[in-house]
Amino acid sequence: GPPIVVLPSRLLWDKGVGEFVEAARSLRRSGVDARFVLAGAPDPDNPASIETDQITAWVDEGAGEWSGWVSDMSGLLREASIVCLPSYREGIPKSLIEAAASGRPIVTTDAPGCRDTVLDGETGLIVPVRDSAALTDALASLLDDRDRRSEMGRRGRLLAEREFSVSTIARQTIAVCQELTA
Repeated sequence: GPPIVVLPSRLLWDKGVGEFVEAARSLRRSGVDARFVLAGAPDPDNPASIETDQITAWVDEGAGEWSGWVSDMSGLLREASIVCLPSYREGIPKSLIEAAASGRPIVTTDAPGCRDTVLDGETGLIVPVRDSAALTDALASLLDDRDRRSEMGRRGRLLAEREFSVSTIARQTIAVCQELTA
């Protein structure tokens, strides 16, 4: 079937959901055959939460799909062709580490945390924050090149093994603790 672009996140405006939907609209208008999936749920306790009515309206207009909250992330990532998180700010997004570990290319923003999980042009693409046109172009370039997606995914897996494995993170954490207590 057509490639699947997944945005795995709480559905908050500052996760770049609006830009993702705008990119999906633009790509669909230009005839790109792909599926765009919002994978997550609103967070009603967060002031940036997107109302369910808004998400339903996007689905009804054909801008994309909404899977809701996903309990089987590995299954979702197996189906995904590209993982996209156009967030305005993050810590280190677990969803992007999981995407890399699953061998999926990433499109994300030049925001702290996001840019720290991707080697631009090697494991994915980094676009400016709040720039739906740049996001559209980045997604289009990967949707149009299956071999490039595959190579970026392979390199992302290697990056995840090298930089984000449990043993690597544990070793770094212990080193920081030892430095602080010395």
